[in-house]
Amino acid sequence: MDSIPRAVATLAIPSVLSMLVTVLYNMVDMVFIGQTHDPYQMNAVSLATPVFTILMAFGNLFGVGGCAFVARSLGAKEIDRVRKISSFSFWGAVVVGALATLVMTLGVDWILPLLGADAVSNITSITQESGSAAYLQQVENYQNLEQYTRDYLFFIGIGAIPTILSSAMSNLVKGECAAKISMTGMMIGAGVNIVMDPVMIFGFGMGVKGAAIVTTIGNTVATLFYFGYLKFSRTILSVHPRHFTVKGGVFTGVLSVGIPMFLTNVLMSLSNLLLNRMLNSIDVLATGGMGIAMKANMLVVFLQLGIGIGIQPLVGFYYGARNFERMGKVVRFSTCCTLVIGTVLTVVYFLLKEPIVSIFMTAGSSGSVADVETQRAYAVKMLRVLMLSGPFLGVIFVNNNAFQGMGCCLASLILSVSRQGLIFLPVLLLVNALVGLDGLIYAQPIADLCFVFVALVMMQVIKKRDMRRLQPGIRA
Repeated sequence: MDSIPRAVATLAIPSVLSMLVTVLYNMVDMVFIGQTHDPYQMNAVSLATPVFTILMAFGNLFGVGGCAFVARSLGAKEIDRVRKISSFSFWGAVVVGALATLVMTLGVDWILPLLGADAVSNITSITQESGSAAYLQQVENYQNLEQYTRDYLFFIGIGAIPTILSSAMSNLVKGECAAKISMTGMMIGAGVNIVMDPVMIFGFGMGVKGAAIVTTIGNTVATLFYFGYLKFSRTILSVHPRHFTVKGGVFTGVLSVGIPMFLTNVLMSLSNLLLNRMLNSIDVLATGGMGIAMKANMLVVFLQLGIGIGIQPLVGFYYGARNFERMGKVVRFSTCCTLVIGTVLTVVYFLLKEPIVSIFMTAGSSGSVADVETQRAYAVKMLRVLMLSGPFLGVIFVNNNAFQGMGCCLASLILSVSRQGLIFLPVLLLVNALVGLDGLIYAQPIADLCFVFVALVMMQVIKKRDMRRLQPGIRA
């Protein structure tokens, strides 16, 4: 039997590398769009991000839920159930993706006002004298912002099915410990993005439209790779319709674990949407600045998240096998790893915040140099503040994914709802009312630090409950 560090490393390292690929995948668009020197194209991506997050939420609903259920079923040696779980997760993702395509392509005019990207509403808020040069320039900026956002949403919507499927399948294959396959698929998608982004954005002059098209192509290629894995490997997973069922606990087993992660993503999307609207009411350039800061901060967040997600099937396997002692060691060791990684990255970011922001946005011959510099100043300040909770985020992710792996659906649900809902949204509304812009900037780290406390308390409650269920005689 492998040692705890070796067992964790076997699953966590590929998962962390997958998260690095995810970070790269998400950053590439922003980096290349930043080189257009147009802050309003950057703002369009920031405003559209909540919608893309919802697509990923559906991918996690079926993928994360299926992954944990597959791992537990393998631990209990229920092979036929594994096939049913994977088929249900696959076809569930396809149906939801098709519905998302209809909504995002036919309903884009309804979505734009929700995001704060419709030109009519934004133009009415302009304070400059009507007819002045400044007024006319701002009108043009808002019209461009609406068109950029419209284009991005439309082409992301066209690719909703492969976007949701690639996310779901990358998680599903990890349920049978094929973490390297998951990482490879993501790397292929990211590679397509890196190669094609400059061609579409600059070579064909398509800007944000080109970035959205490339994202769709990258997700499609990644999905095709996972299809190849299912067809040509000896995997236990199945996407054949004959294995599809909602009976025998498959429906509730997948969704009960997937819903907490789904709600996390949805609440993240809604809170991001609300934050964007509040920032827009103060300064539209602040919205893009926050978008840059959040993209840059993704490295710190996703590396720690990668460890949490990586150990989920391991926790699920030991829980299914009733080896509670070894399961506890996995959780403790993983938490220590995230604390070290989070602290190191936080120090690095504090020292290099200006160069990091410059990767995403530089002033050039096109666009307003003054607007670009204002947006960069916002981004530097916001990134510095976001990093305040950097060392402790892993505590949240390890505990939440451990609860999911154990099938502790209520605990995972409470944690998921608390971070972006029960804690962040009230903090956001309160600090906006009391402090304004600075309050909005500090809202996320304040909520995160409160959430760490909630996660630790809940883990102690779960430990006390499980102490009564430990089976004497089991040793690592």
